[in-house]
Amino acid sequence: MNTLLKLLLSVAVLYAGVVALLALAQTALIFPRWAMPGSEAALPAEARRLEVTRPDGVTLAGIDLPGADPDLPVVLGFGGNAWPADALALFLRGQLPGHRVVVFHYRGYGPSEGRPSAAALLSDAVAVHDALESGGDADAVVAVGLSLGAGPATHLAAERSLAGLVMVTPFDSMHALAQGHYPWAPVRWLLRHRMEVATDLARVAAPVAIIAAERDTIIPPERTAPLRDIAPRLVLDAVIEGAGHNDLYDRTAFTAAMRRAVEGITAER
Repeated sequence: MNTLLKLLLSVAVLYAGVVALLALAQTALIFPRWAMPGSEAALPAEARRLEVTRPDGVTLAGIDLPGADPDLPVVLGFGGNAWPADALALFLRGQLPGHRVVVFHYRGYGPSEGRPSAAALLSDAVAVHDALESGGDADAVVAVGLSLGAGPATHLAAERSLAGLVMVTPFDSMHALAQGHYPWAPVRWLLRHRMEVATDLARVAAPVAIIAAERDTIIPPERTAPLRDIAPRLVLDAVIEGAGHNDLYDRTAFTAAMRRAVEGITAER
């Protein structure tokens, strides 16, 4: 009996240690700045650098790629947790030629100051939009949120009147997503970072497009599915066959879906 008790105690201590480590490392896992490339992508000569300073003194750095067609809506991009803003801006320009593209580095990423957190990213998304609007540059904005970026993009669409919202591999709740990846951990009590995307989506009045990957194991289908029933004006629901979370962006079907999404949103204006 003593041996069994010692074994159970050892297991309990080990479990507590792993849970404590997970709790301490959660910010680095959700916002892996350590995985970012060491240098920025080469931008075209017409690219402009933007800055937005927040009330807490943090300055956010952004990239503005002018569009060839001023009648098209501005694409305001929010990338995944390890996607540099400059690379995302170039990618979105390639996906949506003719559109003006604006992307900001998340706080704590690249040249942006501060430390990342879910609450800060949601608030920063609204501030970035408002800075564009105050400069007369946000008459028609389509927010494009990819993976983690679906959180701030959807929050922005819930808080402000946009032309539309494109959600790529979105999740309904960061809490539910984390619990699915760590079913053995008490995520409800440990997770400090919250993004309730489904709750925000229910408040979005703009047309919405959802693009998902059929074989996504990072954001599995069950975390995207609830969003389809919540979106009040779903203009596109595309699942890219055979694609995973990361190789999705290399598919020609993804490019076609992105363009259909923004065309469908534009047609609703």
